[in-house]
Amino acid sequence: MAALCRSFPGKLACLGKQVPVVCSAQVRWLNLQEYQSKQLMADNGVTVQRFRIADTPQKAKEAAKELNAREYVIKAQILAGGKGKGTFSSGLKGGVKLTKSKSEIQPLVEKMIGYKLKTKQTTGDGVLVKKVMVAEALDIARETYFAILMDRDHAGPVMVGSPEGGVDIEEVAAKSPELIFKEPIDITAGVTDEQAHKMAGNLGFKGDLQAQAANQMKNLYKIFLKYDATQIEINPLGETPDKKVVCFDAKFNFDDNSSFRQQAIFDEEDKSEADPREVQAERSKLNYIGLTGDIGCLVNGAGLAMATMDIIKLHGAAPANFLDCGGGVKEEQVLEAFKLLTADKNVMLQTGNLRRLDAMDVR
Repeated sequence: MAALCRSFPGKLACLGKQVPVVCSAQVRWLNLQEYQSKQLMADNGVTVQRFRIADTPQKAKEAAKELNAREYVIKAQILAGGKGKGTFSSGLKGGVKLTKSKSEIQPLVEKMIGYKLKTKQTTGDGVLVKKVMVAEALDIARETYFAILMDRDHAGPVMVGSPEGGVDIEEVAAKSPELIFKEPIDITAGVTDEQAHKMAGNLGFKGDLQAQAANQMKNLYKIFLKYDATQIEINPLGETPDKKVVCFDAKFNFDDNSSFRQQAIFDEEDKSEADPREVQAERSKLNYIGLTGDIGCLVNGAGLAMATMDIIKLHGAAPANFLDCGGGVKEEQVLEAFKLLTADKNVMLQTGNLRRLDAMDVR
């Protein structure tokens, strides 16, 4: 979903567009762990499975007793996708496990917490797992896909849905584009009943299930607005045999620019999986994104930084980073910026475009 309908350089799969780009930098949005997203939904009227979070095998065992479910699903909590097909450094295969036996939960979690999980989306030898989610496993009669995200072409939020859920949505968009449905949202009117019912119908929900699904979509849009989200992705949005519509898996992104008014959300950020250089840059109020080239860049202003990176790329080289110090940069920040550049072993050459240091605000 990272590239789907997001209005930034690259391939916009579900909109069927290819945007040429010389050099691009990612937008740094807050990502929540799955259990945090589910709690946010549960607190705002969206139907999710009953679940508990555990950071030790013993707590996982106790969580299972509290839930007292017919069947359980245990999921390692890391931000990277592909957990189900991942491998732990303990030798355990799969970061998502199903069991009907409470007694099996603790031994399983003992091979998860404290070990690294490597998936197709992680780098190096994987990500250290510190928590697992123990949830009630529900049967799914049918899986669909639903998302709300910002789209530049529509100058606002768009609902995206497909009756083919539970799979990689980019693959669905590539193989069966007719199964991708889009519905632009008027930011002043919000999601209307007509739009919600239409999208629910496109996803294959009928009768009472269509009404349930439409209500879930409207509640998700309320969350989207209330918390300044840039993306809410539900995959799958499922239909159970007992005729309930449930959000089984969720991914939320939030606009970093809203951190001043969404402090409670941003306080939940787990930075253990983030690039330590980006974490350090954030502390110094620098805009830094690590790339894979060997020419370090230190620039005042995002536009000039992008232009500098484009020039480097145009002449056959590759930037090692995006680093924008901002207009009100202080002497201490410049020092931290140089530390970031020189700490990168890949950097062979540094380039910069800054105002004279004696003209900067160094108070």
